[in-house]
Formats: sequence, structure tokens, C-alpha cells
Amino acid sequence: MKKTLLVLGLLLGITQLQAQQGLPPTYESGSGSGEGFQTNNIFIGGSLSLGFGSNYFNIGGNPEIGYSFSEWIDAGLAFNINYTSNKWNYTGGGDIKQNTFNYGGGVFTRLYPIRNLFVQLQPEYNWSSTTYKTPGYADEKYTTSAPSLLAGIGYGQRIIGQSSYYIALLFDVNKDKNSPYRNYDGSFIPILRAGFNFYLHQNR
Repeated sequence: MKKTLLVLGLLLGITQLQAQQGLPPTYESGSGSGEGFQTNNIFIGGSLSLGFGSNYFNIGGNPEIGYSFSEWIDAGLAFNINYTSNKWNYTGGGDIKQNTFNYGGGVFTRLYPIRNLFVQLQPEYNWSSTTYKTPGYADEKYTTSAPSLLAGIGYGQRIIGQSSYYIALLFDVNKDKNSPYRNYDGSFIPILRAGFNFYLHQNR
């Protein structure tokens, strides 16, 4: 919880500092602000994740495609694919190895009530396949699926029609025990994502 509050405090502090500096608007001059559908408002990109420790390894990606409807709203489709490997010792001797592969997708909406600070909602559905390897026993395999509702806040800089980057802290506020964003005891796993997006028809 302390780490979560620290990240939230940093996001708010950066936003206030930028407001004092009078940063330019999120729209490039003469672009992105017209009426009707505009191809230069379409963006693609996403984020990557990597984590490791003495007995832990994680790698994943979150590609997305979206559309900037205005300075205040981005929305689109998001996908995720993730692999986790974990190992721990058990009383019977030896190590239990857990390998989990999960994938899924959903829709996201980012609302910018303040320049560069956004609120994100992302309902999605995930499928997981987990294998447990215990010395002296046959491998155990489990397949599960679960809906999730990710919610949180983030910081981003974007010029519609050119590019953007962001960092977001999300939590699964749904309570499904099979969610890949929940611990075995049902507690939250904070989701910290950072990524880039590029607009398909960049303004020059």
C-alpha cells in the first residue's frame, strides 16, 4: 500500500509541476481537433513488462489500438499476453516449479480530467494455463478463465496526431478468484504499466 501511495503522489506531483510550467496543449496546432472521423487520431502501441528475482521470472506485453475522440477521451481495444515462472521449496524436498501462461483482451477508456492526468477503465477477459512440476509426482495442469475490471489512474503526455507515452497504476476491482491480477488469498496485485503509442498518420 505504501508503494501504491508513493506512485500516486509522484503522478500528482508531476502533473502540478507541468501545470506551473505552462506546457503546450495535447493537440498539435491545426491537427486532431476537427469534427468527424480523422485517421490521424488512430493510434497503435502498448506496453511491455519484465520482472525477475532469485526464483521468479515474468515477461509480457500489452498491445493496443485506439482512437483519440477529443483532448479528454481516448478509447480502444487492448490485448495482453504474459508468461510467469516461479519456484519454491516444499517440505517434502525439492522445488515446486510453476509456469503460467495467460492471454486476454478487452476495451479501455482513458479520461483526462486534468491535462496529462488520466483515469482508466478496462473491462477484459483472460484465459490462464498453469503447470505445476513437483519432484516425484506427475505434472499437474490447470486451465482457468476470468473476467476482470481494471481501474486506476495514470500520467501521460500526448500530442494527438503524433505520439504519446504513459504510465498507469491499475487494480482489478472485480473479485474473481481466477483473475491473473489477484493473489491466491484474493488480495490485489498492483498493475504498473508504461508504454508508448504512435498515431498512424502523423502530422508534420
